[in-house]
Amino acid sequence: MQNMMNELETLARDIGEMALRQEVVITTAESCTAGGVAYALTAVPGSSAWFEEGFVTYSNQAKIYMLNVKSATLDKYGAVSKEIVLEMADGALTQSDAQLSVAISGIAGPDGGTDDKPVGTVWFAWVGTSTFQTECHCFEGGRQSVREQAIRQALEGLKRELAHLLE
Repeated sequence: MQNMMNELETLARDIGEMALRQEVVITTAESCTAGGVAYALTAVPGSSAWFEEGFVTYSNQAKIYMLNVKSATLDKYGAVSKEIVLEMADGALTQSDAQLSVAISGIAGPDGGTDDKPVGTVWFAWVGTSTFQTECHCFEGGRQSVREQAIRQALEGLKRELAHLLE
């Protein structure tokens, strides 16, 4: 657990330094991680200079209300899908003054999995003013482990997207 916390702190600190250098403000849209990414980012002193706000949209209704996710998209693809995380990430940018967002939606378990989307399935989207990236991972382990792995993956993606902006 302590190793994971150190790793998240290092990633968040690196993200903050990169965001400051590039004058990029970050926002988050989280479902299964329930604000864990925002928590990791704001653990860095001075993060208010580069972190705008975080949206915890655990329910479908919250995704619709807070992030303008379309109910038709939820009906067609489900909450754990590429299409939804893209709409969540876009919605977070629209609802904030940020230039980079990360969105996460998944099934942390222990229940809720299906044959098509087993427990541990997590979709990610990183969206910026001129870029977007999506990934799907199926993490192993229990609920806490899935959530921790998802937070780490979200942070690694933010760092990668900020590095692309430097190129």
